[in-house]
This record gives sequence, structure tokens and C-alpha cells, in this order.
Amino acid sequence: MSSLSRELVFLILQFLDEEKFKETVHKLEQESGFYFNMKYFEDEVINGNWDEVERYLGGFTKVDDNRYSMKIFFEIRKQKYLEALDKHDRSKAVEILVKDLKVFASFNEELFKEITQLLTLENFRENEQLSKYGDTKSARAIMLVELKKLIEANPLFRDKLQFPNLKSSRLRTLINQSLNWQHQLCKNPRPNPDIKTLFVDHSCGQPNGARAPSPANNPLLGSIPKPGGFPPLGAHAPFQPAPTPVPPLAGWMSNPPAVTHPAVSGGAIGFGTPTNPAAILKHPRTPTTANPSMDYPSGDSDHVSKRTRPVGMSEEVNLPVNMLPVTYPQSHSYPQDDFHKNVARTLSQGSTPMSMDFHPVQQTLLLVGTNVGDIGLWDVGTKERLVLRNFKVWDLTKCSMALQIYSYHGGDDIRQHLEIDAHVGGVNDIAFAHPNKQLCIITCGDDKTIKVWEATSGAKQFTFEGHEAPVYSVCPHYKENIQFIFSTALDGKIKAWLYDNLGSRVDYDAPGHWCTTMAYSADGSRLFSCGTSKDGESHLVEWNESEGAVKRTYQGFRKRSMGVVQFDTTRNRFLAAGDEFLIKIWDMDNTSLLTTIDADGGLPASPRVRFNKEGTLLAVSTHENGIKILANADGVRLLRTLENRSFDASRSASETVTKPLMNPLTAAAAAAASAAAAGTSSGNAAPPAITALNGDSRSLVDVKPRIADEPLDKSKVWKLMEITESSQCRSLKLTDNMRTSKISRLIYTNSGVAILALASNAVHLLWKWPRNDRNSSGKATASVSPQLWQPPSGILMTNDITDNPEEAVHCFALSKNDSYVMSASGGKISLFNMMTFKTMTTFMPPPPAATFLAFHPQDNNIIAIGMDDSTIQIYNVRIDEVKSKLRGHSKKITGLAFSNVLNVLVSSGADAQICVWSTDGWDKLKSRMLQIPSSRPSSIILDTRVQFHQDQLHFLVVHETQIAIYETTKLEPVKQWPVRENSSPITHAMFSCDSQLIYASFLDATVCIFNASSLRLQCRILPASYLPQNISSNVYPVVVAAHPSEANQFALGLTDGGVYVLEPLESERKWGNPPPAENGSTSALRCTSPLQLPFRRAGSKG
Repeated sequence: MSSLSRELVFLILQFLDEEKFKETVHKLEQESGFYFNMKYFEDEVINGNWDEVERYLGGFTKVDDNRYSMKIFFEIRKQKYLEALDKHDRSKAVEILVKDLKVFASFNEELFKEITQLLTLENFRENEQLSKYGDTKSARAIMLVELKKLIEANPLFRDKLQFPNLKSSRLRTLINQSLNWQHQLCKNPRPNPDIKTLFVDHSCGQPNGARAPSPANNPLLGSIPKPGGFPPLGAHAPFQPAPTPVPPLAGWMSNPPAVTHPAVSGGAIGFGTPTNPAAILKHPRTPTTANPSMDYPSGDSDHVSKRTRPVGMSEEVNLPVNMLPVTYPQSHSYPQDDFHKNVARTLSQGSTPMSMDFHPVQQTLLLVGTNVGDIGLWDVGTKERLVLRNFKVWDLTKCSMALQIYSYHGGDDIRQHLEIDAHVGGVNDIAFAHPNKQLCIITCGDDKTIKVWEATSGAKQFTFEGHEAPVYSVCPHYKENIQFIFSTALDGKIKAWLYDNLGSRVDYDAPGHWCTTMAYSADGSRLFSCGTSKDGESHLVEWNESEGAVKRTYQGFRKRSMGVVQFDTTRNRFLAAGDEFLIKIWDMDNTSLLTTIDADGGLPASPRVRFNKEGTLLAVSTHENGIKILANADGVRLLRTLENRSFDASRSASETVTKPLMNPLTAAAAAAASAAAAGTSSGNAAPPAITALNGDSRSLVDVKPRIADEPLDKSKVWKLMEITESSQCRSLKLTDNMRTSKISRLIYTNSGVAILALASNAVHLLWKWPRNDRNSSGKATASVSPQLWQPPSGILMTNDITDNPEEAVHCFALSKNDSYVMSASGGKISLFNMMTFKTMTTFMPPPPAATFLAFHPQDNNIIAIGMDDSTIQIYNVRIDEVKSKLRGHSKKITGLAFSNVLNVLVSSGADAQICVWSTDGWDKLKSRMLQIPSSRPSSIILDTRVQFHQDQLHFLVVHETQIAIYETTKLEPVKQWPVRENSSPITHAMFSCDSQLIYASFLDATVCIFNASSLRLQCRILPASYLPQNISSNVYPVVVAAHPSEANQFALGLTDGGVYVLEPLESERKWGNPPPAENGSTSALRCTSPLQLPFRRAGSKG
């Protein structure tokens, strides 16, 4: 909008205000975003009209625009929440918490937990920080002062808080001046003209009431540019309707228009077409989830000033806050650390890279497909090429145009899994998806079809026909429980398919009408496409899914691109595309080009680009058959960390190491070939994010020892770390002013700031770490003593007990937000509030008695309860009902663990049996008995326990005689560590938070730390290093707990009631180095099901 048009809005605002159109004037203020009326805002806040407050604010900023905006919305919603609590309207408070405040949980989880816990208080003023909260009126006034400061500091409100200094009735004055000028032009001007309309120019000789001219000729509107856009979606072509409503595709799949999308912009003619453009492999896919930044700056002011509504953008898009230059304190642009300016690695592939994809978990593994059909696997951390395979058909008698599926098992172990004669002609794109929780491969090809294949057997599930040209790309996605596939063809048609045989639900044209790929943002909420026309015009656009129309078109491409432009998305924030021998970067919310990266030169005209999952690394193809790895500041730190760890590992590598070592993770890679060109492609749809046991998503990082050609120095030969005295580690005994019994259960809170213990006398103990100068994070540490916490009431969390609580089986489970603990000690199950220690409810009186508790990972209201009568009860806390009762064990249940990737529950019992149950129908899938050495008599130390690995595909089994790691789907052990005869039995064991280590305690009070991938001993901690010298020999650890975010910290609960926290020395930072494996490979943990975790991005909705 031009400056004159903007000023016209102010004149209209003044006119509306003078004419007392109060609602209309504030609506225009909000819709235009030009003037923020602080007085009106103050009145609405004081009156508590919260919906109008947020609606008005919405015209100027959104929650995630920047930290000021986030704080503004948070304070408003918090006040609304507190007022509901003050009125004891719990249902309203819960609604506000879920709908309004939950959005802030991803930015400050601990604060959200604290807010949630206010629901449990009779009066939220019991919370220390809210103790001074007065009445509603004073609270609103105090908040308003804070809001005004935030608004004034917010750069999005700059130049919007002051109304221009205008003379009264300025618009009327201008109209009168215009009428006077028109009257002077009259051929026969009357001395007292009678002007009755403004709809036409005044003329004394022209009768009043003539037809008004078109708006285009209206002088009041002449300076307003008419935005371009698609024709109205009014005409409808026949199509096959969906059998049921489909929310995410409501616009796409309802009434497709007969009219086609016009080209977004004109361009030069004469772009050279490749011989077989469809054979060039692309990777449209749903990117993975990444943690969004808390502060979203709007970009460089030079770019912001150019943010006009682009041609092709639908008119419903409102970008008022982008019309003025926006700057941020101390910076006029994005921090340079956000951009991948550093060339960290240069790799030589040997042939032209056509497709690339990073591993979904191991951030430095890069898969590459080339123009001659080669596939390569690189560890960019060490610059090593782990795998190189040339394309050739495995079985010429079965197929000639092959889709090849490999399974990847770590290191250089890549195995042929499946070969499919997929299409007649070339296979142009492939992707992974999970329809109906079944891993499938989606392909498209020159035969104008899309096909869906079951990944394990290769059985064809669906064939989608309807395109009239070779299908160029596929983009599967998952949204609102609906799974679907977008496809694009070389005639520019976009179609969408459900997993049925009812035909396409969409028939639209992509800008450019030729080679187009589609991809969603990391959170799956925004859809983008990028394509190049035959004339070389490139188009990068965002789509409005609800209407099937282009929402915004990004500017900055060469008028005539010299190849098919490829693109990628990252971090819900940036778009990147290769064009003009550069990498071009856009802010998703700004159509202007944000920046360019030349990667020190050497790029082709249209380089391929691919981000890793976290957005820290960017791979780009080079002109000389190579790949450059660009890194932002976090990526540089990642690579340096790997270099340091690799160097540390090389010092301990044995002379027998002959090949790169890595932490294994089962993966699959796919290769496709056509008559003219061949390459590899990895999927764009991924399984759910791999979640650690504490609910936190983390990445596994490979460490590969560098191999030295010269003889190994004997001083660098690997040696077991032994901790024999207190000076060799950090240990802290947690103080306890109560005389407690044996610690039966021990756990860190999910936030990592406290430790909860359950003693054998049925009393719970909670230690909280302070946040101070010595402990700025406030998290648990052996360097700072915590406080044994009790509420002001002085009550204890004490379980319902039987006659002899010391002999009872004790168990508890902590909710994911640390608000509640469910616990039992032989009697009824109790639900406690973790802030007040009050008993919320009790249920399930014995018999049978609960022996193990586990919350369902997707629903805190569902809990699996193991019983002493060998059953497992699936209980819904909200409705107080047992949904299912599982039978399969012969003795009491001693362990339960959920996998939120495989949707199974694993149970273990005192019968030494392991069972796997489906969480869909609670059917038993598999079971097997542990292999217990017959020569070893059973003791009463420990029953069998289970815990899932971070990959959610393997689980740890702990028994007094052994530690083992099992692959879940086949229920087979992949690695086992037995206790030797006449050695102390194991009392407990647990994975570290990153599943790289296993902490195990023994009856003789020794603690052993194992490398999880090889189950080889890495460090041994003797009792003298953490226990007092005069302590009884009957004192030993019976339970181990691992910190949820510090991989090298763990805690021990002892038979005498003591709790110890242990960490390595700050100079060491870790518990020794990983031991070399027997045959030179630490890849001992080999998954036996090759297609459980395909080589693709994690966290996608596909």
C-alpha cells in the first residue's frame, strides 16, 4: 500500500471517530494495523473484555512474532486464567489452560507446569509468587502497566502508537476542496451549486443521480493498487467426491474450479528442456519437528520496506504489520548465527549429486544419490564416506526398471532388502509413509501413476491413476487423523489422494505448469511448493490449504532460471532454494528475499539443497561432483564437538580397529532408476519423533574413532576407568532429617530439578535443587546440595499400607508434567499432588495389590497397573474404570514399559517372562522366557525389569543374573551381559537419558557403567568412592535413577535409606571412554528388523 493510501486510512479513522462510529473505527484500526489505540486497549483490559483484547491485538502482532508479543499475550491469558481460578470456575480455568496457555509450554515448560499446578490449590495465592495478588481490579491495573511497557518496547508497534496530528475534519476539507475544483471546471458554474452526491464528479450542467464511475476511476481510490489473485472459486468441474468429510483437505477436495491458476509472473522464453526432466530425482517431504525459537524477528528493514502484497496472493491474507520498516533492539536483521555461512566440509562424491537426505536421528549422516545411480553414505562429522554402491539391477529376470530398497545397519553394513519392478518407465520420486500404522513406500513414475507398496514384503497396496502426464513428485502427509498424498505431474497438475480407490480429490494447477515439488513446514501446519516452468520461470509459493489457493508468492528468483529449482524448509522459519549459482533464503512470513549464500563459490546454476533435522547443517551440491556442508553457529559447535569426541575416542582405539565405528540404528535407503538417469531418494514422511524415557526428544550422535596409519602409542590403548576413591568422582548424599527405611523406588522429575524417592515405610521424599549463582540452571547436580522439600502444611505423602509395609511391593509413576505422582505400597493406589502433597484420590483396594505403575505416553489418564496376581489392568483414571485386563504371566508383574513408536506395552514378571502387548487392542503379540543359568540359584534381590531404549525399538531387560537388550518386534536378544558365577548379583540397572550408557548396581555396592551399544564395561565405581568407610556391608544400592537431561549423572537409593547423586569430575566430564568391540566394531547392537526405522526424517506427520 502506498503512503498516500495509508494516509487515507488515517483520514477515514478520523472521520469515523468524529461521526461516532466507535465499533467501526476500532475495527479499521485492527484490520489496517496502522494505528494502535492505546486508550481503547486500556479500557478493554480494565473491563476484562479478553476476547476483544486479543482480537484487537491480532491486527498488530501474533503470539510468536517476537519475545515482546509473546509476553503480552502470556500476561493477558495468565490474568484471564487467574480470574477464573479466583471465581473457582475450574472448568473455565482448564479450558483457558488448554486452549490459550498451552502454546507457551514449548517455550517454557517449567513455567507451564507451575501454572498447571495452580489448579490443584484451593487458593492460588498459596503459591509464593502469587501471594500478593489482590482483587481483580487492582491486578488488571498492575498488569496494564506492564503491558504498556511491552507494547512501547515492541518494534512491531513502532510508529503505530501516535495518531498523526491532523486538523479536524481533514477528510471533509479535502472533499470540499475537490468539489470546489470541480465546480471551477464547470462550463456554466452556478453561484450556489446544489451538490447532492459524491458518487460522480460534480457538474453544474449534469443532472444529479447519474451512474457512478467504476472504482478504478474514483479519485479517492485511484492511489490504491489493486492486488492480484486467482479468479473466484465459483465454477465447479465434475469430480469424484470424498465419501466422508476431510477437514485438512476441505478446500482442496471439495469444489475444484474449472478455471486454472494464472501464471504468477511473466518470463523470458527459450529455457532449454532436459531430455528427460522427470528422471531428475527430487525430495518433496514433510520436514521434521524442530523446536521453534522464542523470538521471531521480522527481518532486515531493507527487506521489510518492500513487503507489498505480491501478485497471486489471495486477498484474505492480511500483512499490515509488514508495511513499515521494522527493527529490533541492537540489531536490524536476523542474527548472523542463524544462517549457514560457514563451509564446514567439502566432500567429493565422484558423480553429480541429484538427491540428498540427512539421517532423522544421527545428525551428521548424509545419504546421497547421483545422476548415474550411485548411492553414497557420508559421515560429515568425520568426512568419511561409509558406503558407496553403484546401481545395477539385482535380478534381471524379474525387472528392468528397478526400485531398490536397502536396509542400513550401521558403519558400512548396507544390505539388499527388496527390488520392485515399480513402474513402466522411470521411477521419478519415492517417499515413506505410515498409512494405518504400516510402513509403506510411495512411488510415482513416467507411466502417470502413483503406487503404494508395503515396505517389508513389497506387496502393492494401491495404484492411483488420473494424471495425464508423467508424475514428477509425491508428498505424503498426515493431518487431523487423515492421511493423504499430494502428487504433481509434468503438466503442472496437482492432485491429492486418500488411501482408497475413489480417485483424486484435487485437480489444480501449480504455478509454472511443469516441474513442481511440495513440502510442509516442520510442524506440518504450512504447505509450500517450488517449481520451474519450461520457460525457466521459478515459483516458490505458500498454499492456503483450506481454499486450495496460493497464499503468498516469494520474490527473488532469476527471471529465467538455468535449471529446475529445488528447495527445502527448516525450523518452521526459513525456506531455501538453489538458484543463480547461490543458495537463496526466505523468511516464511516475508515474500522478499532475506539473504543469499554463495558457499565460497563453485555451485552449479541450480544447486540441490538439504537441511538436517535440527536445521544446523545444510548440504548443497557443487559444480565439481561434490557436496559442501554449510553450518550455522550451532552446526559449527556440533561438528567441533564430534571432532573432539572423535579425537578422544581415537586415543582409546585398539590396534584391531580396521573400519569406522558408529552407533547403529536400523535404517532403510531406497534407490530408483530410469532409462535416462538414476539416483536415490529418501522419504519425506517419517515416523513419530523418537522420544526418550523422560519425554524429551533428543538426537543420537555417532562417534567414530579416527584411524591412525602409524602404530598406536601404548599409552593410548583403551583402559577401563576404575573409580576407587572419593577424589575421583563427585558424589553427594542427600540430607534427610527423617529416619527412613530402605529406598524402594527412585526417580528424577522430568524437569530434572528434583529427585523423588519412595521408602519401604510408604513415605515419599522429595529433594529440590535451588536456582542460585552456583546452580544457574536449578537442575540436579552433585555440586550443590538440595533441600528436602515439604509444603507449609507439613504433611507427608504416605501411601495406604498393609500390616507389614516393609514386606510390601512399592511402586510409583510420575506424570509427564511433574504435577502428580501415582503410588502404592501394598494397599490402595494413591494419587498425590506434588506441590501440596495432598492425596487427591485413592482407588483399587487389594487384593490384588499393585506392583508396578506406568502412565500411557499419549494419555495421562490411562495407566497400566501390574498386579501381584500376575494380571495387568489398563485403568482410566478420569472415569474410574478398568478398560482391559491382560493375562499372560504366572507370577506378579515387576516391570512395564510403553513404546510410543511401535504402540506396544512390554511387561516383565517374577516368572522371568517377557510379554509384548498391542496398545491398540491390548492383544498379546509375543512372549518369551528369560534364559536363566541353571547353575545359579535364584535370590530375592530383584525381579525382572524392562525399560525402552531412546529409539523406542529396543528395550533393556534387567535381572539379577543378566543385563540384555532386546529387539521388540521379534522379541529376540541382540546383546547380553551375564553375571559370572560366584559374582554379586545385579540389584538394578537403567539407561542414561541418551541411551548411550547403562548404569547398573550390584549387591556388593559396586556400580558398573556399560556402553549400551556393545554392553561392554566402560567404568567401574567401587563402594569406597561414595560410601563412608564405617558403613555396614549390608548397605548397597537397590535402585538406580538416571537424570533426564544430563547423560553422565545418576542417583542411587540404598538399603539404609540413603540417596546419593554421582557425577564424573568436571575435568573428566564423562565416565571413561567407550571400549573397543571384539571385532573392531562397536556396532554390536544390531537390529534384526531392517525396516523398522527407515532412513528418513523423524517427527514428520506422514
